[in-house]
Amino acid sequence: MLRFGLCWPHSHEETPQQLEKTMKFVSYNIQYGFGLDGRYDLERLAAAVEDADVIALQEVERHWLRSGEDDQPAILSSLLPDHYWVFGPGMDFDASYRDEAGKLINRRRQFGSMLLSRTPIRWSRLHRLPMRATVGALNTQNQALEGLIETPSGPVRVLSLHLSHIGDQERLEQLEMLHAHHQRVPFEGGPWSGIDEEPERSWTNGEDEPACPISAIWMGDFNSQPGSVEYQRMTGTSPYYTVPGYRELFVDSTVAAGHAPDAFISHTGNDDDGVTRSRRLDFCFVSSDLAPRVNAMWVDQENIASDHKPVWTEIDLSKSG
Repeated sequence: MLRFGLCWPHSHEETPQQLEKTMKFVSYNIQYGFGLDGRYDLERLAAAVEDADVIALQEVERHWLRSGEDDQPAILSSLLPDHYWVFGPGMDFDASYRDEAGKLINRRRQFGSMLLSRTPIRWSRLHRLPMRATVGALNTQNQALEGLIETPSGPVRVLSLHLSHIGDQERLEQLEMLHAHHQRVPFEGGPWSGIDEEPERSWTNGEDEPACPISAIWMGDFNSQPGSVEYQRMTGTSPYYTVPGYRELFVDSTVAAGHAPDAFISHTGNDDDGVTRSRRLDFCFVSSDLAPRVNAMWVDQENIASDHKPVWTEIDLSKSG
């Protein structure tokens, strides 16, 4: 029996044909390649998510000293060769140098999010999230990478996002920005719209206007827990109503799959008081139209390739009708 009064039907006896219709989504904050054991290993990170159809990664970096100045998007894409990919940096710095011959090698030191998909990512765009300057604790620029991904039932917008670790007010500002964008989607459209009046200049590359559906899946490190104000902003739930109630908001895939919101943990780490704590910080939220299609959700609790755990969601995105 599903908890919290949800009444979306889920089959308990799935046939192989039904399983072939599902797509596996995974969100993973990879902590720039370092695991709970302190080992830097991108290969085991890639192996942990290679079975997914759509992968949302956070804390991916390029040319950082701590990770041997590796180009992690290039390495991860080579380890996952069957996936299309895009990378969106929230932070970008100069990391150029001159080689032995004095030739300038232009290079950027970047930190951000990545999307990978077995089906084409038709377009992508990066949203740099609101940020507050801090006095003591280090704060960093956060981002949400949005991509339009093809599925058997049609295109879906997928976000790989990372909210601030500093405070709930900053995270709420970031969520307000993203929700405002989500509400504008039917009127804003994708990267371009309208009729190309200068086809000889090939503004549109001869392609149709890109799709930009309201259906969306937001995956990432929300740095907030079930029951928090951020969680309530995402789902519209409150202490009085545990069933999602607003069509324009999102549904936690954990709840859509029949689990309690706090049924899993996804992060183990030390707080500023030096105490090691485990909690749920990573989520997959689906737009309300996709909630009935969620078949399953789980967290890979045994994985130690990062301080976060891979959060998996299985969604039926077969052709409707």
